[in-house]
Parts: sequence; structure tokens; C-alpha cells
Amino acid sequence: MTSIGGAEMVDWNLAVATATRLVRPGPEVSRDEARAVVAELRRHAKASEEHVRGFTRMGGDALHDTPVLVVDRPGWVRANVAGFREILKPLLDKMQERRGSTPGGAVFGAVGGKVTGVELGMLLSFLSSRVLGQYETFAPATRDLPAGGPPGSPSGGGRLLLVAPNIVHVERELDVQPHDFRLWVCLHEETHRTQFTAVPWLRDHLEGEIQSFLGETEVDPMTVLERVREAAQSLAGGRPEGEDGEEGRSLVEIVQTPAQREILGRLTAVMSLLEGHADFVMDGVGPSVVPSVAEIREKFQQRRARGASRLDLALRKLLGLDAKLRQYRDGERFVRAVVNEVGMDGFNRVWTSPNTLPTKSEISKPADWVARVHRKAES
Repeated sequence: MTSIGGAEMVDWNLAVATATRLVRPGPEVSRDEARAVVAELRRHAKASEEHVRGFTRMGGDALHDTPVLVVDRPGWVRANVAGFREILKPLLDKMQERRGSTPGGAVFGAVGGKVTGVELGMLLSFLSSRVLGQYETFAPATRDLPAGGPPGSPSGGGRLLLVAPNIVHVERELDVQPHDFRLWVCLHEETHRTQFTAVPWLRDHLEGEIQSFLGETEVDPMTVLERVREAAQSLAGGRPEGEDGEEGRSLVEIVQTPAQREILGRLTAVMSLLEGHADFVMDGVGPSVVPSVAEIREKFQQRRARGASRLDLALRKLLGLDAKLRQYRDGERFVRAVVNEVGMDGFNRVWTSPNTLPTKSEISKPADWVARVHRKAES
């Protein structure tokens, strides 16, 4: 834990406690119904492995198994806090050094970790009711949350989370067939698991880009706290309607440096590829195993676009979640266009090395990626 004189930069335990206390209750289900949902999600996750690998032509004997965990909202919070602690450690170490050389740094440290823990907990409580599933790429194994990966992997090799109450909530809200919707969600998340287990270099590449981004951070701890506070105030309804300027930008956009913008462009391209590929696979497999896939897709797209409320839309913007929605759309268009042009095996050249990943501009211009990767290889 990053600390000076016992004062933590982020009180992670307080973040978990705050989020757990504030998290919204899930939909009402009986104990027997809950057990049935968990059992069905596990079956669907297992069945999705064969569906996804057959459709994508990815996988094989080299795949390292990773656990599938069906969790509730507090379970999702605990898993993500563990992942945050792992991936943010270099940034917190850097902030610790700056705090130590800042007048009043010790006083800041005495209260800053508690404040940040509470406000991070508020944000996690908001997000915990919106995530249906998640492949945790950098998940460290804990006693309660196992993680898989290659033998000897020091920080674990990932785990697949399915948030049962959120899945039930959305299937009821959309009024879709529960069996079909649960399998549809599992197909998306299994695609992410396949991406990282079938492409051995992808995890290290992504981690390297993230660490490069964090390493370029030039903000002081007070600035970071202020940005988190802005998000927390929005969550509490404290942002005036119609306010724009810096406050209307995402946290990442507010604090990034020129070097980070370049790195973020590459990260955006990779994440667009991964999310778009998962959507493409989910809909490609769907017709053969999910009878109502067309209805589910139409209703789900409408839900994504409109958000739950004005507050939800404002918070999505502040946290950069609207960018994630664009990644689904733009990435799926890229994958579909490339597969139509060169077939699935031709598309799978994208997984050859970091050099064959699409650039941010190629995501919106798939023909440029085909020309660069395929035409050059054939000449």
C-alpha cells in the first residue's frame, strides 16, 4: 500500500465499504430464483466457449483457463478495487513522491486517502449497477476472488465476472426472453476472455500502454482529488444543468498531457477493436443459438443510446463512458468491414503482433488497415 507515515494515498478498504453501503439493491428475486440464475449463467458461460472459438477460429491447446465468477454488485466492487490497486500502483507511487516534497503533504496524506476512498466508493457504487459482465485482464488472485493465467503468473491472468442482479434487471427492463439474453451477454464476455487467452502478447502490450500513460501523468494529488470530487458532485446532482467547459469533459481528457494523448489514441484503437469484435461475435453467433437476438440487439442499442436519465448521461460524459459507447459502435463497424473484405482468417491477422493492431484512424477507415496489413504482406 502506498503510504507516508501510515497515511494511504487511497483508502481502498474505505472505498469498498462506501460502495457497498451505497450500492443500490438488485431486483427482487427469491433464493431459489437466484440460485437458478447463477446456475444458468455458469452453463451459458461454458457453452459460449465453444460457440465463440468456433466462430472466431481463435483458441486451441495454448489457451489458459480462467475462472468464471458470478457475482453480485458488492462482489463486482471488491473485484475491481483489487484490479485498481494492481494497475494504479505506479501512479500512486509517483504521487506519493510528489506529496512528500509538497509543503503540508503530511497533513494532506492524513485526510486525502480517506476522502479519495469515500469518493472512489461513490463512483464504484454508481458503476456497479450498470455493468453486466467484465473480463478482468489484470486481476490479482485473492482468497475470495481467484484468477487464472499462465503458470507462475505473478498477478494472475484474468477472470470473467458476470453480475447476476444487473443481468436480471436489464432483461426485465427490456422485456426480453431471459434465457436468450443471458446467453447473449455471455457470448460478449467470453469473446473478451478468448481475445486475451488466445493472443498471449495482448495482455502485456495493453498493460505496457496503460503504464506508459500513467507514467506520463504530471498532475499533483490535489488535482486528482479535485477531478474525483467533480465526478462525485455530479453523482450527487451538484453540477448545474447546461454547464460546459472543462467540467463537461471526461476525467481522462482533463488531466492528460500531450504525450498521454498520443498513448490514449493507441489505447482507444485497441479498446475499440476489442469491444467491436465482441459485439460482432455476439451478433454473429447469436442467430444460431439465440432465437430472439434481433429483438435483444434492437432494444439493447436503444438502451445504450438513451442512458437511464439526465444524470446518467452527464456522469457517462464526465467519466468517459460515452467514449466507450463509441468504441462499441466504431469497433464493430471496423470488424464487420474487414471480415467482409478479407474473411475471418484475414481479419485474424490483427492478432499477429502489436504492429498489426489498427491505429485510431484505421478504426474509422478499415480499408487503410487492409491495405497496410494485407497488401504489403502480399507484395
